[in-house]
Formats: sequence, C-alpha cells, structure tokens
Amino acid sequence: MILYEYPLNERIRTLLRLEDLFTRLDHFMTQPGPLEHHVAITTLFEILEVASRADLKSDLLQELERQRLALGAFRDNPAVSAAALDQVLAQIDAATQSLSTSSGRTGQHLRDNEWLMSIRNRTGIAGGTCEFDLPSYHAWQHRDSDQRRQDIDSWAAPFRPLRDCLVIVLQLLRESAHRSRVSTQQGSYQQALGGRVFHMLQIRLDPASGAIPEISANKYMLWIRFTMQGGDLRPRPFDGVVEFDLSLCSL
Repeated sequence: MILYEYPLNERIRTLLRLEDLFTRLDHFMTQPGPLEHHVAITTLFEILEVASRADLKSDLLQELERQRLALGAFRDNPAVSAAALDQVLAQIDAATQSLSTSSGRTGQHLRDNEWLMSIRNRTGIAGGTCEFDLPSYHAWQHRDSDQRRQDIDSWAAPFRPLRDCLVIVLQLLRESAHRSRVSTQQGSYQQALGGRVFHMLQIRLDPASGAIPEISANKYMLWIRFTMQGGDLRPRPFDGVVEFDLSLCSL
C-alpha cells in the first residue's frame, strides 16, 4: 500500500517537511561518497530554511505540554498500560527538556559558520559549487569519509532536540487515526467533516490500482480527486472504481 499524508494546517505541514528532510539527511550522511555528503549538506541548508520559523519551537513545546497533561489523565485508567504510558511521558519530558534548554535562534550555529554560508550562497546558482568556485569545499570533499561524516553530524547535532520533539508530535498524531475503508466511483470522493478540527489525513492505496489522490480540505469538507499517469506521466482523470483506506488524525 502507498501511504499519502496530507496536512490540514500550516504547523503540521512544516513538521512533515522537516521529517522528510531529516530522513533524507540521515540517508545521505551515512553514505561514504562525497556526492552523497554534498546532498546531506544541501539538505542541512533546507532544514535551516524550514526550521527558522520563529514560532516553531514554542509551538512544539506547547503541544508537548498539552499532550503530557492529556496523557497524564489516563494514569488511573485500568485499560491503559502504566508502563507504556510512563514510557511515552518520559519521552515527552526528555524531549521538552532538551528543546527548552537549547539556546539561541534555531540553526544560528550554521549562520555563524562563514565557510558553510559561502557554500549555501553558491548552491543557489546552478552548478555553483564546482571546484573552481569553492576550492576549499573541493578539498573538504577529498577528506576521509569518516571525517566528513563527523563534520556533518556535528553541524546537524543542534537540530536534534527539534527533531526529537516533532517525531513525538507526529507519532501521537498518527496514532490518533480513525481508519475506514472507502470505495468511490468516477474518480472523486467527498466527505463532510461537520466542523470538527482534524490536523492530518492519511490515504492508503493499492499501487496496482494506478490511482493518485489530489486532496483539498477545510474544516467543513474533504475533497479527493483521483488521477492516473499516462505514458508521458502527466496526470489525467481516473474513471474507474477506487478502494482506499481513509484515516483522519487529530491531536
């Protein structure tokens, strides 16, 4: 099944983008080659851009505190595992403490690194990081792979408290999903949301169907239009029956 996740507000959109960027960073940072490490560094610059939103840190701290209080109310519930609950609460406390004690503007350590900023400025130019543009960067790319990996890891480390918090928030959001099996004809689906606030929806599709969802939503209505790809990969309307799993997630 292919999972499509669609954020229903700007905060979740930012968290999903950061999650995707951190996943990409982890992948390319652990590879041995200089080209993979170049992608890791450019991904760091993208993380810096997305994480620079002024209220992101406070939003995460407020959400984790709200979740801590909500989960704490289940402590005396016999249907809830005390050990599992304590584990989740401990994770929230540790992540909150780590993010709270991180000082300064998010990513400021990268902005203060003139060498990295010189690379960032050149990445905005097509082919701008060639060896004749940045000879010092070219020399760094010829360092030992482990040394390059250690450098990237040190530049990524100050972002880890932010990542730990967003991982918990997205995990709790996904675990709140109410999944239902839906079938629709003529390539479109609508569902009234009744004004209830949802933060994200998930669609799981059998890839063999060839259907691709295009989603739009507000607090009153959800619209899904299914398309398919032709030989030129351009989307065109999907005419057949589509069966899929729909999940609505709310913190």
